[in-house]
Amino acid sequence: MPIVTPLTKSLNIRTCRARWYAMGWGPELVAAISNAGGLGLLTALTQPNPDALREAIGKTRKPTDKCFGMNITILPSINPPDYEGHARVAVEEGVKIFETAGNNPAPFIKFSKQNGCVVIHKCTTIRHAKASMDWMGADILSIDGFECAGHPGEEDIGGLVLV
Repeated sequence: MPIVTPLTKSLNIRTCRARWYAMGWGPELVAAISNAGGLGLLTALTQPNPDALREAIGKTRKPTDKCFGMNITILPSINPPDYEGHARVAVEEGVKIFETAGNNPAPFIKFSKQNGCVVIHKCTTIRHAKASMDWMGADILSIDGFECAGHPGEEDIGGLVLV
C-alpha cells in the first residue's frame, strides 16, 4: 500500500515500506527505482561531462514516465568536474528534483530554485541542515548519520541522534 505524506506528494512519488529514494549508478537502476514508486536519483558525477549526462538522462527517460532527480555531490578536488555544466544540462533536460551534498551547495540551490526545481540537501550535521534551510533555501533535508555509507560527516554522529 502506498504511503502518502506531504513529502511524497511534493515529489510526486509513492513508497511501499522502503526508503523513499535511492541513488543509482546507471539509468536503468534509476528508472527501476522510479517505476517502483521511489525517487530514483541519477548521479551527475558518474558522467564524465555534461554531454554524457544529457545522454544518461535520455536513457533514464526511455523505460519510465515517472519522475527522477539528479544528485550533485560537491567534493574538494584539484580538477573539479563541470558542476555548473551538469546542473545546466539537467535543467535543460527537464529534471525538476535535485539532491545536493558536500561542500557549499548554495550556488546550486540558487540555480535550481531559479529554474523551478525542488532541492533536497543531504546533511551530516545540524549546523549544515540549519544553514541549508535558513539561508540557502533547500526545500527538503536528507539527514545522514555516521552509519550511512559514504556520508559520515566530520563529527561521526549517528542518524537517530541527528534526527
